[in-house]
Amino acid sequence: MLDTGNFVLATSSSGILWQSFDEPTDTILPGQVLNQRSRLVSSFSSTNASSGRFELFLDGELALHTIKYPIDVTNSAYWLTVTGGSGNQVRFNQLGIYLHAANGTLLTLISSSNETNSTASQFYQRAILEYDGVFRHYVYPKRSSSGRPMAWSTLHSIPDNICLLLPQNLQREWVACGLNSLCSMGTDRRPRCDCPIKYIFNDPKDKLGSCRRNFPEQDCKVESRGAEPFTMHEMLSTNWFGGDFEYYADVTEDWCKQSCLNDCYCVAAVYHPGKECWKKRYPLLNGRTDPQEASKTFLKITKDNSTVGPTTTTTNTTPWSQAGEKRKNQSSVIISVSVLLGSLVFILMLLALLYVFKFRGRYPKKFSAYQAVPGVNIRSFSYNELEEATNGFEEELGTGAFSTVYKAILNDENGKVVAVKKLHKTVTEGEQGFLAEVNSISRTNHKNLVQLLGFCNEGQHRLLVYEHMEAGSLADLLFKESRLSWSPRVQVAIDTAKGLCYLHEECSNQIIHCDIKPQNVLLDENLTAKIADFGMAKLLRKDQTRTTTKIRGTRGYVAPEWFRNMPITVKVDVYSFGILLLELICCRKSYKQDVENENEMILAEWACDCYRRKELHLLVGDDEEAIEDIERFEKLLMVAIWCIQENPALRPSMKEVILTLEGSVEVSTPPDPFSFIRFV
Repeated sequence: MLDTGNFVLATSSSGILWQSFDEPTDTILPGQVLNQRSRLVSSFSSTNASSGRFELFLDGELALHTIKYPIDVTNSAYWLTVTGGSGNQVRFNQLGIYLHAANGTLLTLISSSNETNSTASQFYQRAILEYDGVFRHYVYPKRSSSGRPMAWSTLHSIPDNICLLLPQNLQREWVACGLNSLCSMGTDRRPRCDCPIKYIFNDPKDKLGSCRRNFPEQDCKVESRGAEPFTMHEMLSTNWFGGDFEYYADVTEDWCKQSCLNDCYCVAAVYHPGKECWKKRYPLLNGRTDPQEASKTFLKITKDNSTVGPTTTTTNTTPWSQAGEKRKNQSSVIISVSVLLGSLVFILMLLALLYVFKFRGRYPKKFSAYQAVPGVNIRSFSYNELEEATNGFEEELGTGAFSTVYKAILNDENGKVVAVKKLHKTVTEGEQGFLAEVNSISRTNHKNLVQLLGFCNEGQHRLLVYEHMEAGSLADLLFKESRLSWSPRVQVAIDTAKGLCYLHEECSNQIIHCDIKPQNVLLDENLTAKIADFGMAKLLRKDQTRTTTKIRGTRGYVAPEWFRNMPITVKVDVYSFGILLLELICCRKSYKQDVENENEMILAEWACDCYRRKELHLLVGDDEEAIEDIERFEKLLMVAIWCIQENPALRPSMKEVILTLEGSVEVSTPPDPFSFIRFV
């Protein structure tokens, strides 16, 4: 061990066989040199010395970036030198830390030891990339007469305030703190990560990690209750960067807050005094609170007396947990509630009278289904027939946003088993969805689409009768311990692609499904996959290739263009299929919160990272069949990455997807699917 701290393995003639200075971990010492492609990796925490989240890397530029996305150092950097890529060597001596070119030219000073106001040789020095992502230069006096305390003290920090720094890709990367977490600088000039009110850490031991909701999310399927159980919590001097799906200019603060409250996809709204509003989706990224921050955040949380589900009241002493909480005295509450209840009773009485005198008898108890849906030549059932077939709607097979599906046995000579879908919506809303489904499905005929056998259009009752799928939904078979084996999963992917291709390219009217997900892919007794649920389908005429409409689909499978002012085309289904394909080959859900490594939460991002790192084994896991067929696994992964491109124009058609899945066409290397968002 040399006085420099370098541990050397030498020969008898002093030849160096190995030295610790060539294998740095998170620390460098005076006399040590970092050459091209050298790196420092932070520890995981102050008490856990295993590899952490941050890396200092020299590759033409000296850069700090998160290890989560080491695909491109420059793109992933949250701090870097700007030398035109000519940096070749980092040298640490008693005068400081310097970046040099290959010819020895000094390019930039990283940290100077002259700031000690004393002779640099009077101090011990070290520089360390710490677990919080900050590269700190420390000094320790050799003698008490130096004027500095006899302890390690920070001479220089890079960056000075990591909370203010942002990654290159705001939509999928974060720096100091994890998802849904807020970064603030403590009095010790170290970053601190806090969960906002009613959010808790995924791992209580990881205080720089991600947070999660400690209350049920707003369900887009629960139409009747809407935003009633939720409120907007005001957080002053707080902002979140990235994760926007809508932006509005020249709007009021109240409008911004109410718009998010009424939008089931919105979890927070950031309002800037310049009358600008950004609506954010889950999870929240790059949160920070800072006294100089002009924006405020309205965070959607459940009310304390909400009945949405179990909630935990969180006592939070941080500034954002106190802002906007106004107490009202008890008498005011009683008066307000009384007035509201009285008004509600009065309105209900008026509505009842209006119904009796104006609308009673508007709908006959029964009328011909062929009058409601001209040209549909499938069987029409009475409501009593289906009520009897389902035994009073006894056995539920599944439930969706606007309907519940029941098992039924028809009263015919064969006793055919069918599935009866009962729509929940009101007459007006329900009829719209009902007619859309009957008209679209009755004209389709493909082995990979669930067959519509009949319907009921009687009074206020809207029901659809489908063929019964013995094996149930793909979700039932994919996310359980007794999962589908590799070969059937591949075939399910091909079947689903063929069904979508038929809807997009072979129907008389092009159909966008809008809600492709495992729950809407059903399997028969032979494990043949068939696409179900056309309740959200969007039909296009032959001369119409795109449309715009309100957001449809299920969280996690919705294409980015739904959240932007972009045309909606069949490519939204291609995106959803890409997510489904990832779930099929990896046998896990698109978003999984209970994971040890937060980088694995969002399947699409994790899969892309594993592909670029050539670490497919992490995705395959213990699936021996997939391991034996790893070349095909990689091919399917590449197809999925093409399908989830942020730029719709880069996504393939479903016909092209089929050709690649079946091996007729080779798959080219896909680009980073998330790069397009930087230019939108």
